[in-house]
Amino acid sequence: MVNIVENNNTEAMNASEYALVDFNATWCGPCKMLGPVVEELSGEYAGKVDFYSVDVDDNPKLAEMYNVMNIPTLVVLKKGEKVAQTVGFQPKPVLAKWIEGAMA
Repeated sequence: MVNIVENNNTEAMNASEYALVDFNATWCGPCKMLGPVVEELSGEYAGKVDFYSVDVDDNPKLAEMYNVMNIPTLVVLKKGEKVAQTVGFQPKPVLAKWIEGAMA
């Protein structure tokens, strides 16, 4: 399950051992393509990684805090610290390998 972040609230995602944050926007085509992939991965990594979705238009401070310049951007956090970041649409196998690498 992907949790929606509202009001620039980072409390839940910073409390997670590992969190994947999907920075996106409703008008972004590649973001719409990536959404179902992130949703699938959230099921596969349940209990290992908490997944969050951040609309950059609704949460500009969060986007700025994590230096998000383009969307979609995925960020992996370990206890609130950024350990990996990738930009643009990626197929599921590539993202799964990227997540595993960020957790290594």
